[in-house]
Amino acid sequence: MSSHSIQSISAPVHEEIERFDGYLRQQVRSQTALLDTVVRYIMRQRGKRVRPALVFLAAGACGTIGERSFIAAAMVELLHTATLVHDDVVDQADMRRGVASINAVWKNKVAVLVGDYFLSRGLLIAVNSGEFDYLRVTSDAVRRMSEGELLQMQKSRQKTIDEETYFRIISDKTASLISTCCAVGAISATDDEAKRAALTQYGELVGLAFQIRDDVLDYTSRTFILGKPVGNDIREGKVTLPLIYAMAKADSSDAKKILGIVKSKRADRKDVARVIDFVERNGGISAAQERAEALKQQAVSQLEGFAPSIYQSALVDFANFVVARTS
Repeated sequence: MSSHSIQSISAPVHEEIERFDGYLRQQVRSQTALLDTVVRYIMRQRGKRVRPALVFLAAGACGTIGERSFIAAAMVELLHTATLVHDDVVDQADMRRGVASINAVWKNKVAVLVGDYFLSRGLLIAVNSGEFDYLRVTSDAVRRMSEGELLQMQKSRQKTIDEETYFRIISDKTASLISTCCAVGAISATDDEAKRAALTQYGELVGLAFQIRDDVLDYTSRTFILGKPVGNDIREGKVTLPLIYAMAKADSSDAKKILGIVKSKRADRKDVARVIDFVERNGGISAAQERAEALKQQAVSQLEGFAPSIYQSALVDFANFVVARTS
């Protein structure tokens, strides 16, 4: 079990992250009163800054954290913020991290336009700085996230989902953004294509492990730790890797009954308990966790070509944290 936290992992770039907050606020300031009010509301919700930290750590591992790294971090953070605002509209979510969502406070039209503003500001930062490599990488991430979300919606209407499709969805929806953080961080610091490729692949593999661990936690965590009810994915009809692995091992008639419960999207507490028990008995949880661990090891191996440093060490710690976290 990893003893690391995001705060300790980010320690080598603590000063950069502190400076980044002010830098980001400068980039999104607007002369339009309503827009500026909403932007300041979003900026007050200071998260753990995982994405900027990964950009800076990747740059540090390549040798230099410079002004280009701040541009890269701002692009990624603005892209991520735009997708969160738009996701809340799509999901009709009233809360985001315990705070009222933009669409709940200002309604959908304002939320969509604010999301568009954040996306455009991110693109303009790159254009105005001549960072066209960033545009290529981040635009591809937006494409992948959109395709992943739509593929998941398409598959949710069908009776089942196979392992290959599951990995395509989580690669596009989750891993693409983490991979982008590491890619633009590397681009900001080095022209070495091998290092850029290694860090891009590191981010992809860590992102896959992160999502698998998230899906495992949905079957194992206590509500007050994870911040959502155990079995939330079951109630929403999501077929994730623990269930996929359990169904592959179980008797086909039992598997069909369990899949019917999940796909009904009407699972009550007893149904959820039944599905969790099925997945546990058929080794789905342990098999999925083992897959996450294997992906983590592959991610760490991508860092072997880098000189030892506090930044490289922090990236190793982040990979270990991802598969051991409890929330």
